[in-house]
Amino acid sequence: MQFRLSPVTVVLLILANVASAETVAGSAKALNQFRAGSGKSALVLSDTLQKTAEGHARDMRDKGFFSHTGSNGSTVGQRARGNGYGYCLIAENIAKGQRNLTEVMHSWETSAGHRKNMLLKDIKEFGLARREGNIWVMVLGRSGC
Repeated sequence: MQFRLSPVTVVLLILANVASAETVAGSAKALNQFRAGSGKSALVLSDTLQKTAEGHARDMRDKGFFSHTGSNGSTVGQRARGNGYGYCLIAENIAKGQRNLTEVMHSWETSAGHRKNMLLKDIKEFGLARREGNIWVMVLGRSGC
């Protein structure tokens, strides 16, 4: 017996996978309010950095690890360039276990290294993804330069 999926089923499965790592609602507002409190300029959501964040969050979930290094040994810079983001500045925050945006932002704001990344004066864009298991990835960058 051969099992076949209809084209509609395939599309629905693809959309379900994409929807599980959607842009985190309120992320731009939360990040920019935090930056404004330190006199830093607002950031805009980058589709490419969003894709980069989602890909790393998915990799960590699927392969069961938690690290800035991808399962293939990649760095955040390599992942961003692989998605077409030509950067002059790139940074990444990861977290696991926080149940919502407020919790993850608090964790990053109170961690020296994560805070430093979110307050880099020369970054212009970001992407923030959340995956099942409360795996969070924020990628911050500036293209070109």
